[in-house]
Amino acid sequence: MRALTFQAPGDVRVERVPEPRIEAPGDVLLRVELAGLCGSDLHPYRGDEVGLDAGTVMGHEVVGEVVDSGPEVARWQPGDRVVAPFTTSCGTCFPCRSGLSSRCERGQLFGWVEHGQGLHGTQADLLRVPLADTTLVALAPDDAGETAVLAGDVAATGLFAALSAGVSAGQVVAVVGCGPVGLAAVAAARELGAERVFALDGVPERRLLAEAFGAEPVDPGSEEAVATVIEATGGRGADAVLEAVGSPAATRAAYELARVGAAVASVGVHTEARLAITPSELYDKNLTYRTGRCPARSLLERALALVRSGRYPYERIVSHRLPLAEAPRAYEIFDHKLDGCTKAVLVP
Repeated sequence: MRALTFQAPGDVRVERVPEPRIEAPGDVLLRVELAGLCGSDLHPYRGDEVGLDAGTVMGHEVVGEVVDSGPEVARWQPGDRVVAPFTTSCGTCFPCRSGLSSRCERGQLFGWVEHGQGLHGTQADLLRVPLADTTLVALAPDDAGETAVLAGDVAATGLFAALSAGVSAGQVVAVVGCGPVGLAAVAAARELGAERVFALDGVPERRLLAEAFGAEPVDPGSEEAVATVIEATGGRGADAVLEAVGSPAATRAAYELARVGAAVASVGVHTEARLAITPSELYDKNLTYRTGRCPARSLLERALALVRSGRYPYERIVSHRLPLAEAPRAYEIFDHKLDGCTKAVLVP
């Protein structure tokens, strides 16, 4: 089969690789309908995150059709259309029962193989899904693949950010970064009752899209960026800040925007050695700082319902659609934000 494989930073290739097979009784095989490119895919691609084996099939976002299943699979039959979260999960261990499926004791992250151990990813013709009964979620025939694929990562992560920061009715929320996850965080904050949501991003097209999701756009490069939020809250600052970038500058911005006693939720993947704010700064503002990998499976049904609701223009998040054969070009476009790219998907 064809698959997009990691070779080295900046070097990904579409190659012929062996087809996956049923390896455990609870596995299913999916024919990939659509696979998304995520900002997290760019970390090994750029060399910011190391350890990925050469030859690893990339990707962790997928909508697909079941084509085969192991003997212990009870929920899925060939022909079933499904969406997967970006990690597998058993549904019964302590983290899963605690709503933290991303830390399942048996779970694996799609698209990460290190020292020969791990799970190949979604940017391929076929995909093996372990723990399928407790990992996959059914789609309806009329669910659009380009929006359904967002539920397994983007929409779930945006929801996780808003929940982690305790967003509630009447609050003022600031969202730092208006990529796909930031846009989903805007939608989640509005769903949870936020009275005003300010969205900060340096790309004008992303600010316009954030406005379509119900936010008040702010250019972080302007001298008045922080002052805009501070003034809108009577000099206090935001009740909750959702950071969806994963950079020291984004962390500093989140800190400056937060009022005394606020909560900052960081769902951007940080690869720097040290946090850009100090313990004393957190102490001096009585801030709560929460971070971690989104438990996408625990939130997937809720995220899927939000995507299906029609209240937010999730369909506008995907800006580029390319065939699997052009996956290296898709990475280049997505990495450098060429041609106004907000999100790219691959269609095998």
